[in-house]
Amino acid sequence: MTESSNAAVWNDQKQTFTITLPFHPLHGQSFELVHLRQNWGEHRAYYQDGDGNLASIPVGWTDIYAPDPFVVMARGRALFRAFDLVELTRFIREMES
Repeated sequence: MTESSNAAVWNDQKQTFTITLPFHPLHGQSFELVHLRQNWGEHRAYYQDGDGNLASIPVGWTDIYAPDPFVVMARGRALFRAFDLVELTRFIREMES
């Protein structure tokens, strides 16, 4: 498998991945990883879909990388990070003025 020079490091032994985004129609399905690269400003996993066509999905929607530590520690209890709430507050204030 080849990897672009600016792609994040990942486990080269992993040859398959599972789609973990709960709202994706292929959630829970596993695919053979064809290629991993940065494209369109994000890391994407390329795979062959059910019809044999090359498809891609953002790596963040898969189990290729370790989960975000915030998500692991929150265990579903926190809907937003403090940083996100500060940014939302700033956005609302800008909209009001």
